Amino acid sequence: MLDVLIIGGGVVGCTTARMLAGYQLKTALLEKASDICEGQSKANTAIVHGGYDAKPGTMKAKYNVMGNGMFQKMCSELDVPLKWNTSLVVAFSEDGIPKLEELKHQGERNGVPNLSVIGREELRKREPNISPAACAALLVETGGIVCPYELTVANAENAAENGVRFYRNAPVTGIQKGEDCWIVQSGAGTFSAKAVVNCAGLYSDEINNMVSEDKIRILPRRGEYYILDKKYADVFHASVFQLPTKMGKGILVTPTVDGTILIGPTAEDLDVRDDTRTTSEGLAKAIRFGSLTWEHIPMRDVITTFSGIRAHCDRDDFVLGEAPDAPMFFNAAGVESPGLTSSPAIGRYLAELIAEKLHAKGNPNYNPIRKGIPKFREMTNEERARAIASNPDYAKVVCRCETVTEAEIREAIRRPVGARTVDGIKRRTRAGMGRCQAGFCTPRTVEILSEELHISPLEVTKFGGNSKLLSGNLFEKGDGAE
Repeated sequence: MLDVLIIGGGVVGCTTARMLAGYQLKTALLEKASDICEGQSKANTAIVHGGYDAKPGTMKAKYNVMGNGMFQKMCSELDVPLKWNTSLVVAFSEDGIPKLEELKHQGERNGVPNLSVIGREELRKREPNISPAACAALLVETGGIVCPYELTVANAENAAENGVRFYRNAPVTGIQKGEDCWIVQSGAGTFSAKAVVNCAGLYSDEINNMVSEDKIRILPRRGEYYILDKKYADVFHASVFQLPTKMGKGILVTPTVDGTILIGPTAEDLDVRDDTRTTSEGLAKAIRFGSLTWEHIPMRDVITTFSGIRAHCDRDDFVLGEAPDAPMFFNAAGVESPGLTSSPAIGRYLAELIAEKLHAKGNPNYNPIRKGIPKFREMTNEERARAIASNPDYAKVVCRCETVTEAEIREAIRRPVGARTVDGIKRRTRAGMGRCQAGFCTPRTVEILSEELHISPLEVTKFGGNSKLLSGNLFEKGDGAE
């Protein structure tokens, strides 16, 4: 029997798994998709929020500020890039300045330090490329950027290195209360656990509602984005938000830790949870409102578009902790923005709560340190020479756009909770994320996956399930093939 079973392999689930690994507990995680970080954790704005935006007194406000304060230590331990680039909330008319002051006071009530309202001159000095209409901004010095999928993978790897078991392609189909345990049916088999943690994201209401009469409802909300080429990496330094108006919250323009520029998201409520299409209407809206911040967005240098679905809860807040009528069933439900920023605080809260309930002692062998895959693109020439000398696969560049080598791809597959799909390789190495969007590197990536996993290239998928990239052989041996 397990001590703890986590449902959901997004950033909250994987962070909670890592936190639980710090105790002498037998812990496992079930993920319904073919890989961790396949849901909303892979497709968001990648912002470490300061915490000014959440309503005072809410779970969002509390865990946002607490999580922000934990990010530096977590990312240092996990070898994940993090940049404190600041955030700006911009007003485009003088009558917006009182609203900036209101946001500042709200942030201060939430415990956010170093907030100030700056005028046009200071704003222009910080962001020379911002629209001339921008007249003032709330400066959030604790705002930052991080790679959400690299962070999720890092937490999972470190949790696995400390004994947590991960099961993928394991959708939960049923939960029943047993004698002193929960019995969970899944695609990976049936598990018994003393405690269950619901981190199921868009499906967290379904998991909660299987066991509790305290029903919750998740409302899927789609956001669409553009990504621009790295040549614009220095156009904006801060993450630039627009002051909310009667027309909506506005569109963000932000650099990423990987050097691209992100524009979005829109906000569209949906009836279904997996409609991650981009639409002409949504993308047009992103550009129309994004142009308020950046007047002449260079559309020729858009390298891709994407959308993500947020798990908006009908309670308009996170649902955290033990369900009132289901002992030892713990929720992390309705975790939308600022969920990424809140994740380490949520994970710590749940781990401490569960450890106390189970009278668990600390794990004396717990090692919080995880080293990332060395990135060839970031090495000096001397470091590259040493890397190639130790592993000749570093001399074989597979992804030209992002300078990703065969050595990095093979290690991404071999690591704990390693890649099993082309998208899994992409999230762990950035192979396929550059200008050509995998047009050049996909054949070799498929070949390496085939070799490492000992499967036919015809079985390699983009993201699991039926997403196979190849349908058959053009020639059979003896039919003209060399």
